[in-house]
Amino acid sequence: MKELLLALWFFVPAGVANATPIFANIVPLLNRWNTPIDFGLSWHGKRLLGDNKRIRGVVAGVLVSILVVWLQRIWFDHSAWIHTISYLNYDDVHIWMIGSLMGLGALLGDAVESFFKRQAGVMPGHSWIPFDQLDYIAGGLLLTLPFVDLSIISYTWIFIVWFGMHLIVSYIGYLLHLKDQPI
Repeated sequence: MKELLLALWFFVPAGVANATPIFANIVPLLNRWNTPIDFGLSWHGKRLLGDNKRIRGVVAGVLVSILVVWLQRIWFDHSAWIHTISYLNYDDVHIWMIGSLMGLGALLGDAVESFFKRQAGVMPGHSWIPFDQLDYIAGGLLLTLPFVDLSIISYTWIFIVWFGMHLIVSYIGYLLHLKDQPI
C-alpha cells in the first residue's frame, strides 16, 4: 500500500502537467496562442508532431507542474503523514527545478511519442496503446532521474499506477467531451 501511495504522490506533478494542455486549449486567453511546437514542419511528408502539440500546452503544463510541487511542499511542511510516504525531502528540493523537469519531461515524452505516432501513420486523436499511456511517464522520470533516487520497485509502481491513471482520466475526458476517443 505504501508503494502505491508513494507512486501517486511523487508523480502527481507530471500527471497533471500531461493533462494540462487539454484545459489550456479551452481557456479563452490561452487558446489564441496557437503556435505548434513543430512550427508546421514535416519529415518524410508527415508532420513532425501535428497540430495538437502546441507551445501553450507545454508552457501551461510546466507552470502547473511547478504549482503542484509547490502545493506538495506546503502539504509536506504541515503533514507528518506525507513525510512517511514522500520520495522527496522538500526542504532539499528546488521547487522550480523539480516542477519544471517533471512537467517538461512529461510533455517532451508525449511529443517524442507523437513524432513516432505521426511517422507510423496513426491519426491525431487516435489511440496508440500502450505508447500513449507510457510516454509522459518515461519522459517525466527520465528528466528527474539525475535528481531523485528511486528503487526499481518504485519506478515499476509509478509505471503501473500512472498507466492506469491515464486510462481512467482519458475516459473521464471522453465523458466530459474533452476528448473524441475514450482511450
